[in-house]
Formats: sequence, structure tokens, C-alpha cells
Amino acid sequence: MLEVAIMLEGQNGLTWPRWQKIVRLVEELGFVGLYRSDHFTNMNPPDKESLELWVSLTWLACNTSRIEFGPLVTPFSFRHPALTARMASAVDDLSNGRLILGLGAGWQEREHQLFGFDLLDVKARFDRFEEGLQVLTQLLKSDLPVSFQGKYFNLHEATLLPRPQRSRGPRILIGGNGPNRAPTLVARYADEWNAIFLTPEKFENSNVRLDEALKKEKRDLKSVRRSMMTGCMFAVNDSALQQKLDSRGRTLDQLHQQGIVAGSASAVKDQLHELESSGLQRIMLQWLDLDDLAGLEALAKAVL
Repeated sequence: MLEVAIMLEGQNGLTWPRWQKIVRLVEELGFVGLYRSDHFTNMNPPDKESLELWVSLTWLACNTSRIEFGPLVTPFSFRHPALTARMASAVDDLSNGRLILGLGAGWQEREHQLFGFDLLDVKARFDRFEEGLQVLTQLLKSDLPVSFQGKYFNLHEATLLPRPQRSRGPRILIGGNGPNRAPTLVARYADEWNAIFLTPEKFENSNVRLDEALKKEKRDLKSVRRSMMTGCMFAVNDSALQQKLDSRGRTLDQLHQQGIVAGSASAVKDQLHELESSGLQRIMLQWLDLDDLAGLEALAKAVL
């Protein structure tokens, strides 16, 4: 059965009161998990409030008992993989093994310019990402000191202590829709692949490419969970839905073509069933209105 989680854009006005309310509600309503982005600020001005990722996840780990959670995704462009490994191991232990460690290369130019981080061009960025994956996975999985000599990262007999309580550390998620490098990196390093904004047909095609990459790495096809983060426009009735569509200047069909889950209860459930049939195992529905808690409750009643 398709698992349904919620995803928040942490740079779009997320504050402690909003975060704490949503965390508690997601746990109570029965969603399988809660994920959030990792950004210093939003993509376009004006700047909005942005709650620091790992501090917020530490609070979640201490104030929930059931939901899985994690970043979608935390980048190596402004977080060193050794530091990420240390934080992730500690938060995973604190939550009794509920962290899903989503990792990425970084992409938002504005935050890197504002805060002085080097994003690099696309090829170099993904070269750095692959080095970071090697560093992080070795630190998490090896009980022996780790040495690594790369272009971007270097370790000299480094040991991660205390060792993660969960064998080999938290589950690693790698996101991306790219047809070549993303499936290869997932097959080599990840426990979960996370697609972004795909229709069922496109998801199914990407899923096949991942299967081919897993076969090349001689991995069990079932060893990698298939998930997707996508937009969500939900309304309890057709009238409320039309108001939301009018405010965005889009039709329902246009949203569906973009891979966005949109509609009233029956339409949303139909989309979720179609995605499940294409091979999707978990969906993270992007909830943009951080103060619409009643809408979140209505969504839970409709789809869970």
C-alpha cells in the first residue's frame, strides 16, 4: 500500500511555532513521515524565515515516537559530509532509528551567493557529491579508521564515535530525475530513490532505469525504496478547489501534467492509486501553506 508523508519547504517562513504544531499534527494524524528542505533562504526575494534543518530535526526526534523524518535533501555544497555523518548518526540514535538521510549536491544559486558557498558548475558539483557520498558512507559503515584522498574532501584515519546504534547508520536517500548519473549513484550508495514531480508514466520509465542500474551493481531490486516528492493542491470540495486553481491561474489538467497531486478527495485518491500502480512506494506531499492545519487534517481523512 502506498505510504503517504508530508513535506515542508523550510525556507518559506518556517518558524518554531509552525514547525512544532505541524510535527505534532503529522504524528497524530497518521502520516508515515515528515520531511523538509534544507536551505538558508528562499530562491527569490524577499527573504523569508528559515528554520535551521538539523536543529529542527533534533527537536522532532525528541518530541515524536512514530513518524519517519529527514531532509529532502541536505547538500554537500554547504555541509561537509563528515559533519553531516556525525549529525545524522546522532539524530538517528536519538529517534530510535527513524531518520531517513536525504542527500544532494546542492542547486539553489541564490543562497550560495548570499552566504558565500561555492556551488560549482553542474559536473563538478556532482563530482563533489559523489566524493561526499564515499566519505559519508565509509564513516557510517566502517568500524575501522577511514582515510580518503579526493579532490574536494580528505580524511586521515578518521573514526566516527560513538558508532551508530543502527547497523551501517541511517537509511540513505538520494533524489533526482536525471536519466544517467542519479540512478548510478542511487544503486551504489542509497537505500531509497526519491523522484520529483513526475507523472505516473514518467515515474514508471525512471523506475525501469533504476532497476537497470541496480542490476549492474548486482543489488536486489527490492533493496531500494521508490519514493517521490511532489506538489499537492487539495480541497474538501469542488468550490474550494476552484478558488485555489483560480489563485494560481492553472487548470487541474495542467497541474496533473506537471506531476502535482491535485483535486478533491476522490481525484487525489485516484492519482495516488495510479502512482502506486507505476511502482511508487512512498509519496511526500508538499504542503506549502504552513498555517493551514485544518486542510492538513482534511487531507489525512481523505487519503489515509
